[in-house]
Amino acid sequence: MAVTVPFDLTNSGEFCRGVLRWEGETLTASANGVEFFRRELGDAAELLRQTDIGCGRLEIKLKTADGSASEADGHISVCRFSMSCIEDVGEFCKVVNHWIKQGEATEIQEEDLRRCSKCGRNLLPGIRVCLFCTEKRAFWRRGWELVGAMRVPLLVSTLMMMALSLFRVVGPLLQRWLLDTVLVPGLKGAVLPFGWTPHKALLWAGLGMALSFVVCQMFLAGSNLLAKRSGSRFSDKLRRTVYDKVQNLTLSSMARRSGGDLMKRITRDTEELRNFINGMGRAVVEKTLMLLLVSGILLATNWKLALCVIPTVPLTLVVLRRFWETIIRVFERQWVCSSRETAVLRDIIKGIRVVKTFGTEAREVEKFSGASRRLTEASIHTERIWALMGPVRMLSMCLGDIMVVAIGGRMVLRGTMSLGELVQFTLFLGFLYEPLRWMCWFPRALAETTTSLIKIFEVLDEATIGGDEKDPLRAPIDGGIVFENVQFGYKSYEPVLREIALEIKPNEMVGLVGHSGAGKSTMINLMLRLYEANLGQVKISGNDIRCYDYNYLRDHIGVVFQETFLFSGTVYDNIAYAKPGAAFEEIMEASRMANAHEFIMKLPDGYNTVVGEDGHNLSGGERQRVAIARAVLKDPKILILDEATSALDPETESKIQQALDRLMKNRTTVVIAHRLSTLRNADRLVVLDQGRIAEQGSHRELLERKGIYYGLVMAQRQMQKRG
Repeated sequence: MAVTVPFDLTNSGEFCRGVLRWEGETLTASANGVEFFRRELGDAAELLRQTDIGCGRLEIKLKTADGSASEADGHISVCRFSMSCIEDVGEFCKVVNHWIKQGEATEIQEEDLRRCSKCGRNLLPGIRVCLFCTEKRAFWRRGWELVGAMRVPLLVSTLMMMALSLFRVVGPLLQRWLLDTVLVPGLKGAVLPFGWTPHKALLWAGLGMALSFVVCQMFLAGSNLLAKRSGSRFSDKLRRTVYDKVQNLTLSSMARRSGGDLMKRITRDTEELRNFINGMGRAVVEKTLMLLLVSGILLATNWKLALCVIPTVPLTLVVLRRFWETIIRVFERQWVCSSRETAVLRDIIKGIRVVKTFGTEAREVEKFSGASRRLTEASIHTERIWALMGPVRMLSMCLGDIMVVAIGGRMVLRGTMSLGELVQFTLFLGFLYEPLRWMCWFPRALAETTTSLIKIFEVLDEATIGGDEKDPLRAPIDGGIVFENVQFGYKSYEPVLREIALEIKPNEMVGLVGHSGAGKSTMINLMLRLYEANLGQVKISGNDIRCYDYNYLRDHIGVVFQETFLFSGTVYDNIAYAKPGAAFEEIMEASRMANAHEFIMKLPDGYNTVVGEDGHNLSGGERQRVAIARAVLKDPKILILDEATSALDPETESKIQQALDRLMKNRTTVVIAHRLSTLRNADRLVVLDQGRIAEQGSHRELLERKGIYYGLVMAQRQMQKRG
């Protein structure tokens, strides 16, 4: 197994395309395809990521003769890198150091990389796909498959745009006929069709142009209607698909992205696709057809003049092509700035109470102003590039017009070209420039839409928990929980839990105790299957937790957290959230068991009182009792209490503890408590230390051992005395 990450500086400080590689016991470094460092790591104590001013260094710290780590004299320099590589090199160090200390080889998780392993470019925040290296056509093919039933109206809309192109050429052709056959004095003797007089021919030509205009507008209106209707339906379908996927993402996937980023993917990115379908998408065929059709007509009208003008089109496209890669990079930067601004705004609004409490409005205004300023600078840079593209396009068109006037005018004077042909040529030349103008904007729309498409499919391709079982289990759950030699880390090379072997019997109350970071909440996350063990198994009622139907498992597990979240709605809605369709009598009974009915009835509208966003209209204790009522209504076989009574006054805590005592009867209960005194009545206490089970026993047994638990209790008593 080989682990590689990119770096970008030579030892002399010049930029390069470098690759760090670790395989077996060998560490190598190469720059621009040439290996310049190789060493076996048998005598290495650890890899060190050192930071200097504006750059960093990777060093090997060697062991001394007795096997311990050496001091500075034993450091070996490997390579240098800029600050853009510091996170990837850090992840590389963690993997290698884990092997040095534990003897276990792991890989860097792809989602932890910040640079593309192929081209070395920085990845956009929250995106694991490199926009430069990825095969974009594959995403567009998948997007077309996702359109599904909307393909037919979109194809009809495109055909109507093609018909529109055909009818648009009628006007210039009739104008040439009028000039050369009807209006020019030198051609008064020309024979008109159907025995028409010049006045009648003029009338019919005018009617023909008016009719072609009306038909064009009908096709345009019909095409717009079909495209907008299909685009809106597709956008609605895509929004719901992405939102459904986001709801089922794992917590690790959610943690890699900000709330603002996910909101943008559901709303703005899906809207970007709708706009592309409504505008640019169907116009691709119409503009391409117009370009080919007009080029053919120009060649048929006067091939010599056409050969002088038409080559300016590919010349312009070649020049514009050089702008396209720059445009993509610029839009990436603008998207990053926009995403950061949205995230900052969301955090400020969500935490407005904290902001006002600490009087930091000015600081938050400055923070948002900074994010907005960076977005403005990126937008100005983008528009500056587009401003440069306009003159390039106009220069090409101006060059074509000059050539037509100069060369075509001389042809008319010499009699080798009629005035009508010159007018027709000039009009069609405008039609030729129209697709050219459109193609100047197309790369911008294509770059934006491609980025949105990649971001959407990246979410849709994320793994979900509980979605892969072929025959999910729905067997009865008695509440027994078993950890069989479980090891888990949010990163595989940074284990949080090690060799956890624990059996919790049905209807047993077990308390999880330990210092902060010992792994208590991680064990709860594994019980809830919010994460899955890297090694070993978590079993419920004798079955691997991964075998259960995900929703069925959740129906049998109730949770009360320290930080209670209430939805913006009524008290009734928040309690009934655990059991949709529950009778009002059930909700009232659950509220009584949670000691919540009394305070609910004192609210202005009782159970119909709107609690406000995050339940801020209620006190902390009231929110907690609503959460307990929600858990009571669910009637789970397994109850998990995570700091459910911390940070509350004694009277409120007493009421909540009474409610919890009623809730814990005849259930398997796992408790994490801030106040260790609340765990006195637990059947068993499990003490965690550095990710391992250090002690087990009752409250009295652990105090008699005078181990870790005894130290925690004594420290808490000392704190209470000081308080």
